[in-house]
Amino acid sequence: PTAALAQSSTPPTSVGGEAVGTDENSDVASAGGSVWEILRSGGVVGLFILLLSVVAVALAVEHMMTIRAKVLMPEGLGEDVRQLLGDGNVAAAEQRCRQQPSFLAFVLSAGLGEVEGGWTAVEKAVEDAVADQSARLFRKIEYLSLIGNIAPMLGLLGTVIGMIVAFREVADTQGAARAADLATGIYLALVTTVEGLIVAIPALGAFAIFRNRVDQLVAETAYAAQHALGPLKRR
Repeated sequence: PTAALAQSSTPPTSVGGEAVGTDENSDVASAGGSVWEILRSGGVVGLFILLLSVVAVALAVEHMMTIRAKVLMPEGLGEDVRQLLGDGNVAAAEQRCRQQPSFLAFVLSAGLGEVEGGWTAVEKAVEDAVADQSARLFRKIEYLSLIGNIAPMLGLLGTVIGMIVAFREVADTQGAARAADLATGIYLALVTTVEGLIVAIPALGAFAIFRNRVDQLVAETAYAAQHALGPLKRR
């Protein structure tokens, strides 16, 4: 009687005479478990690929926050420097650049440091500063390209390891291995290959996007620097 009472106190939710809820929860749990099992089946190689994916996401987020026009070219900096130079106040212009360290501030400071050498020296200093800072930005985003190239190579390594495991089973059984005996090695090969491609494709795509953004921002910064230092040319 106690068991019957306990069973009756928790009636199953039903729709159309069929119990629901329990099956849905079990499906979600099995789906999550299957994904985790797939990731685990990649072995050590799969773990390295997973770590690369975390690094790639972190780099992409960091680049989205730092490689922006507002960060590289603070609003109002170029106009303030141009106005100060128009008034002949070079020292104040240099101080203004130090107040907002950035790509544009570095380029302007390099040009202002060569004022005594004339416009030719200023222009050369600006070109060198732009080249230096753009090289730094490109080296910064190059890690995404590196991850995009390493990930499929690790996937290929996992593929080779998986095939070795499968053929070793064939050798151990002297050719009598069944399909089920070869499944582990083939499964490892396929999983690591897919993991490598899943990491490489977004990483290379993000690298291309950030590379184009860097090209655009470098060109805009160079133009902004030339415009801000224009009064020196007239002098």
